[in-house]
Amino acid sequence: MATNTKHLPAGLKLLKRLRGGKDLNANGYRTSVLIITFISYAFYHMSRKPPSIVKTVLDPEDNINSSPHYSLPPLHTWPANYLLAAANSNAKGDAGSNQGRGWPPFDGKTGKARLGEVDLAFLASYAIGMYFAGHLGDRLHLRLFLTAGMAISGFFVCLFGLGYWLDIHSFSYFIGVQMFAGLFQATGWPSVVTVVGNWHGMSRRGLIMGIWNAHTSAGNILGSLIAAAVLKYGWGWSFLLPGLLLASGGLVIFLFLVVEPADVGLPSPHKEDAAQGKAGKSYNEKKQDMPFFYKTDPDAIGFLEGWRIPGVATFALCLFFAKLVAYTFLYWLPFYIRHTQIAGEFLDDKMAGNLSTLFDVGGVVGGILAGYLSDHLKARAITAAGFMFSAIPALYCYRLYGSISLPVNIGLMMVTGMLINGPYALITTAVSADLGTHKSIRENGRALATVTAIIDGTGSVGAAIGPLLTGYISSQGWGAVFIMLMVAAFFSGILLTRLIIAELVEIFGKKPSVPSVDGEIGGDPNGLIQPLLDDKH
Repeated sequence: MATNTKHLPAGLKLLKRLRGGKDLNANGYRTSVLIITFISYAFYHMSRKPPSIVKTVLDPEDNINSSPHYSLPPLHTWPANYLLAAANSNAKGDAGSNQGRGWPPFDGKTGKARLGEVDLAFLASYAIGMYFAGHLGDRLHLRLFLTAGMAISGFFVCLFGLGYWLDIHSFSYFIGVQMFAGLFQATGWPSVVTVVGNWHGMSRRGLIMGIWNAHTSAGNILGSLIAAAVLKYGWGWSFLLPGLLLASGGLVIFLFLVVEPADVGLPSPHKEDAAQGKAGKSYNEKKQDMPFFYKTDPDAIGFLEGWRIPGVATFALCLFFAKLVAYTFLYWLPFYIRHTQIAGEFLDDKMAGNLSTLFDVGGVVGGILAGYLSDHLKARAITAAGFMFSAIPALYCYRLYGSISLPVNIGLMMVTGMLINGPYALITTAVSADLGTHKSIRENGRALATVTAIIDGTGSVGAAIGPLLTGYISSQGWGAVFIMLMVAAFFSGILLTRLIIAELVEIFGKKPSVPSVDGEIGGDPNGLIQPLLDDKH
C-alpha cells in the first residue's frame, strides 16, 4: 500500500527517496515506533537524574562520623569552621572533589531540606501538568506536541546547569527552573503511550510492553552515567549534556515519528477491535481538516466525573504510594550511597552515582519478569501486590545489611530495584482491566484520557511527596526514611486487595464477577489497556 506522503515526516520522506521510493512495511513502521518512543521516554528520564547525582556536591557533608547503620551525625555536632567554609565557598574548580565545599543556597544546615524542595517543585509541577497533558494530547498533533515538549524541557534542564557558570545562588531561580521543567516534562508519557497504542492492538501486549516499559530504567541508568562522568568538570555539565540530548531527541521525533498507521496508508490495528466492540474511536477518526488539531468529543467525561468512576480513586492512591517509593530512590539513592559506609569506606561522588544505576538494572529485570508472570499466571493484581509486599523485607535488608560489603550492597540493591520498579506497568494494567469493563466507560473511549490523567497525576503527587519528606527525615537518620518507604509499599500493595480477591475467585474455579474475553479477571473486552499503561515518570 502506498504511503500517504502528506503526513509522512521529513526524515522518512528522505529515507524513502534513499530507498528508491520503497516504503517500510507495517512491521517496519511498528518497530520504528517502539524504538523511537522508547528512546524518547528514556531521554525524559535521563534528564531527571542529574539532581540526584549532584546532591553530594551541592550539599557535601562530613562523612568521618557517619555510622555504618545509615544514620548521619546531628548537624550541630559539626565543626563550626567547616560550616563557615562551606557557606563561603563557590564550589568551582575540582567540583568532584567534595572537600567540604558546597553551593549556596544548598549547603549548610538547611541544605537537604532545600534540595528536597527543589525536587518537590519539579514533581509537583509534573503532577499538575499530567492532569492537562492528556487533554492537550488528544487535541494537538502528537508529533509536534512531543517535539515541543522535549525541546522546551531540555532547555530548562540546561538552564539549571547554567547556574553553575553564571554563579547563580538564588533559591528562587532553581525553584522556578524546576517548576517549568516539570510542567513540560508532563508532555512525554501521554504522547508516547498514545502513539504506541495507535500502532498496537490487544495482542502480544504483555511481554512486549514489559520490555518497552524498560525505557524508564534505561533512562535513569543513562542519566546517572552521564551526570556522574562529567561531574568532576563542574556540576553544571551534569545538567547541560542531558538537557541537550533531550532537546536533540525532540528533533528525532519531528523527523521520524509516525503517529498513526493511517498516516502512511496502513490499516489501524484497532479496526478489528472496534468491529468486536473492543475499542473506542481511533486517533485518525478524531481529526479535523485543520492540520494540527482534533475534534473535541462531545461525549468526553469531565475531570470530576472521572473521579466518580468506581475504582479510580482507589487505584490512583495505589499508584500514589508506589511512585512515592520509586521516586525517593530516583532522587536520593546516589546521595544515600555517598554518605553510607560500605565495608567501612565511603565511595566518591562518581562511584556512588554509577553504583546507583544497578537499582535500575534490577528494575529492568523486574519489569520484564512481572510482565511475564502476570501473563503466565493470568493474575496481574496478585503479581503486582506480591512484588510490592516482597519489597518490604528487601528494603529492610538493604538498610540493615547493605554496609557489609560492596557485593552484598549491589545484590540487595538490584533485588530491591526489581521488586519496586517491576509492578509499575502491572499496577496500571490491573487498573485498566478493571476500568475497561465498567459500564460507565464501556462505549466512551474519550473517558480513557481523563482516567489516565487522574491515575498518573495522582501517582506523580506521591512521587513529589516522597523526595520532599526524605529531605527532612534524612537529617534525623536514614532508618526513618526506610520505615516511610516500607509503609508506603505496604499501602500500595494492600490497595489492590479487591482485584486480588477477584483473581483468586477465578483461579479457584468460581465464576468471575466481571465478564472476561481472554481468561483474565476484567480482561480487556474494550481494548483499553494500551492507553492506560503506567506512567514511570
